[in-house]
Amino acid sequence: MKDLETEILIDANPYEIRVAMLEAGRLVEFYAERARDRGITGNVYKGKIVRVLPGMQSAFIEIGLARTAFLHVTDIRDELEEDAEDDEQEHGGKGRAGAPSAARIQDLIKEGQELMVQVAKEPIGTKGARVTSYISLPGRYLVFMPTYDKVAVSRRISSDRERRRLKDIVHELRPPGTGFIVRTVCEGMTSEDVKADMDYLLKLWNLIQRDRGKPPTPSLLYKELDLTLRTIRDTFSSGVTRLLISPKEEYDRAIKFVKEFMPHLAGRLAIYDGKEDIFDAHGIEIELASTLERKVWLRSGGHIVIDQLEALTAVDVNTGKYVGKKSSEETILKTNLEAIKEIVYQLRLRNIGGIIVIDFIDMDKGANREKVYNELKEALKADKARTNILKVSELGIVEMTRKRTRESLIQSLCEPCPYCDGNGVVKGKDTVVMEIYRELAKDLPHMKKEAVLYVSSAVAERLIEEAEVLRELEKRFDKTVTVKVVERFHQERYEIF
Repeated sequence: MKDLETEILIDANPYEIRVAMLEAGRLVEFYAERARDRGITGNVYKGKIVRVLPGMQSAFIEIGLARTAFLHVTDIRDELEEDAEDDEQEHGGKGRAGAPSAARIQDLIKEGQELMVQVAKEPIGTKGARVTSYISLPGRYLVFMPTYDKVAVSRRISSDRERRRLKDIVHELRPPGTGFIVRTVCEGMTSEDVKADMDYLLKLWNLIQRDRGKPPTPSLLYKELDLTLRTIRDTFSSGVTRLLISPKEEYDRAIKFVKEFMPHLAGRLAIYDGKEDIFDAHGIEIELASTLERKVWLRSGGHIVIDQLEALTAVDVNTGKYVGKKSSEETILKTNLEAIKEIVYQLRLRNIGGIIVIDFIDMDKGANREKVYNELKEALKADKARTNILKVSELGIVEMTRKRTRESLIQSLCEPCPYCDGNGVVKGKDTVVMEIYRELAKDLPHMKKEAVLYVSSAVAERLIEEAEVLRELEKRFDKTVTVKVVERFHQERYEIF
């Protein structure tokens, strides 16, 4: 399949950096970083173990954030194989500090112990950051792992010859006992390019080590690059047609970084000087608004509904306005297949991770269910995030997982509704009216002549429509009830005086 033309747009101001990645003119990834709550993934901290939980094989570590960080025993052992090819047998690597495969966390760390850790996952919701005691420092072409005696190559470099060439270069240059992952963008680079990147990473690690004993515990030892420079380092490559930046101050900072670390790409970096806002000019704001909607329409007239819950994300596929031309089974199959492309696109754009349940429209034929499964599996291959998918059940349900490394788009751009407390619903007007009726029935006997009822405008309208409710109470208790509207009141709120 031919690679789509890729562009990156960066819009920055003193308070926020926004990055949009476009493929064939369509928004496929979006990132935002605000100065006040800048992400911490990649930051290195000196922390202190405050609690070890043998039953969960995990520990909590104080690193100076609002919530203690979470350290699992697997974050003290080897999990590199998940992301890159293991090269231990060929070059005699000993693995991470030779940790035994059955090591128990209580044998590895103790409460009160100081430990240098790196944030692997941002705090999400009520969960603290997840950290690892094995530091990895990303450069342009390499990822340096000081305590990991292995060399690995990104799986996205498919040529065996190129993989071998890069491995040999790194093995020849690396200090004994250290580890490196060769990144995808290193493909085709010279030994001099690799050495320059390695020297930069080794210098950075020496600075972290030097400063480790100076500050108190807990403290920050190393801060990851901001979103603009991180995007350039990790994403800007020969596969990107153009990187457009606004304003000039951010462009100047970016071009300086590019000329230092990747001068061959300087010609693809450009400053945006249009009169209209850079995101407005490229239709990004409109596309962003649609990513916050539950319902996404398909071209055929069908639609999908995406509900992000605490434990999982549910995706429901519906035929909607699409009625097809032949049999219902063919209509259903066509809608399901069309929905697959949109679902995979939305998962990537919204950065939805964790457990995902997709409710496809029920299909009678097993062959059709198999076809839907294979299409979904194939479509997910283009997703950079690691996924695991189960077969389509007889009810048309697909269960899958997608690796979650940061908050979803909705979590980062939105907050729980202050009216419904994140439930997505509020009490109906009739429910509130009946609550008021029961409350007045208890209070009126103890009042003198009049009760004043303060309500929202919506509930006041319903009380006018259902005037008999208050009249019955007034007649029963021989009291007067006066209704007054308070525009700022939430629909569920009322007060009786």
